[in-house]
Amino acid sequence: MDMDGMAQRAQGWLEQLTVWLQSPAFLAQLAAIALAIVIAPIVASIIKRAIPMLRIAPADDASLYKLRFVLFRAGKFLRAILLVGLLAVAAILLRGMEPLGEDWLVKIAQSLAVVFLVYRAIKVFVDDPLWRKVAIWTLVPLALLAVLGYFDDLTAALEAVSLGEDSAITLLAVIRLGLFGALFFWLGSLGNERGQSAIRAQESLDVGAREILAKLLQIGVFAAVVFLAFGAAGIPLSGLAVAVGAVGLGIGLGLQPIAANFVSGLIILLDRSVKVGDFVMLEGDVFGRVKAINMRSTTVATADGKDIIVPNTHFTESSYENWTHDSPLQRYEVDFGVSYDTDLDALVPLVRDAVLEHPDVLAEPDEPSVEFRNFGDSSINMCVEFWCQGIDDGPNKFTSDVGFIIWRTLKANNIEIPFPQRVTYQIPMPRAEKGKGR
Repeated sequence: MDMDGMAQRAQGWLEQLTVWLQSPAFLAQLAAIALAIVIAPIVASIIKRAIPMLRIAPADDASLYKLRFVLFRAGKFLRAILLVGLLAVAAILLRGMEPLGEDWLVKIAQSLAVVFLVYRAIKVFVDDPLWRKVAIWTLVPLALLAVLGYFDDLTAALEAVSLGEDSAITLLAVIRLGLFGALFFWLGSLGNERGQSAIRAQESLDVGAREILAKLLQIGVFAAVVFLAFGAAGIPLSGLAVAVGAVGLGIGLGLQPIAANFVSGLIILLDRSVKVGDFVMLEGDVFGRVKAINMRSTTVATADGKDIIVPNTHFTESSYENWTHDSPLQRYEVDFGVSYDTDLDALVPLVRDAVLEHPDVLAEPDEPSVEFRNFGDSSINMCVEFWCQGIDDGPNKFTSDVGFIIWRTLKANNIEIPFPQRVTYQIPMPRAEKGKGR
């Protein structure tokens, strides 16, 4: 280690620092930086007091919730924003002063403040811990290289690395594709979500048409995302053709089920055999209401809060029951039994009129029908058939309510609801056999 050389360099730095400390221009820049650091939090506090949405989180049902939420989060690094702005103003003022006329130190401080601003924005806006780390370890170093003036050198080095001898795709283009692809995919997801919500809110369209338009919007948005990402990365469309060819080869080799489910989803939406809101029964007595029809699968929500993910091909290749395909009208039945002493001719209108009083029981297409089923071992087995609008599931308790009505009606009219009975006969033994046993 050359101690003399190090001592000489340290002596040179000390002399340069002494010259700077004796320079009014350097001292003015130090004062401007210190003043900006002191003023930024004071002005940020004043602005937050004047604009409540910068310091108070908006309610979930507030108007323009997304915009107000972004402003609220931006208020958390308002000091960093003001610091960058104040340093920029200070640099302009110092350049305009004839005795001073230097702003290089303020520019360095402003560049570091920009890096700090990027760091604070990532900490505030990126909630996921993994993506936050990725953003910090990529965007912050890039911002630092940019403010130090080495960003152009880095891009030139990456541009020189080509993926193949005759390929126009460089390592820089691939990195840009990843960055712009992630950005456009995120923006596309937000736009797709908002667009689908707006389409599904159009009550003038029926449910099937809304779902078709929503899915077409989804396909269009993500197709546009792909083209925009390739364009922003500077990759020619021939590169996109290669990627599409690779995807086609993948479909031919092992992605047939995914492609089949995708096509089946489009068929379901176009022929409207299944719509969002339909009540379906699948194999194995699995039933529920269709919650969403996605690109690969259909989500069926059961009454006990479970979501069943069903491949779209199931609805195009297998049988299933759609209870609400054409009409929400459903017919239900409740069985009951009465004793053999019951006057059935009087029982029928009695139970029918009582069931018809239920507010959800309909008189059309048919009134409630009390029917004879069979002669049971202990009772005459009867049945009530009735029509309701909707599924006997969740908030609807049609069969349960009618069962209570029948029970109350029978009790009020002293009609016996029998229970199984057995009569046992004991055959007496002959006297001769009794004597033998002694």
